[in-house]
Amino acid sequence: MGLAISDAMQMIALPLGYLPAEPFKDFLSSLKDIIRTKEIEMILVGLPRNMDGSYGPAALKVREFVAVLGEIVAIPIRTWDERLTSVQANRFLIENRTRRRQRREKVDTTAATLLLQSYLEYLSLHSQTPPSGS
Repeated sequence: MGLAISDAMQMIALPLGYLPAEPFKDFLSSLKDIIRTKEIEMILVGLPRNMDGSYGPAALKVREFVAVLGEIVAIPIRTWDERLTSVQANRFLIENRTRRRQRREKVDTTAATLLLQSYLEYLSLHSQTPPSGS
């Protein structure tokens, strides 16, 4: 899973790296360490939607993941529409002349950074009030 973090003023998303989702126990342990050491206040999880806005099987898996994660961490977890973040991430990496092999390694982190940046921009435009049920 790609990871990103915001700056202290919650204006800029910064890439944090990649964390393998499997084995899940190791993922959770690493995530808890990151939450503690980086003093994370909220987790934002990309929720895949179809282009028409509907939810498919991938969204169900994400919702299940969020439910499990919610039982393990004590901070709020939000979902955010991740449509086209991987496409944008690939395009960004190609435009910056990132080699194909490196793109595969960086696309998830870049997509996570784009996702977080879109959320931060939403908060900035809407007076820090996130929408319900995103």
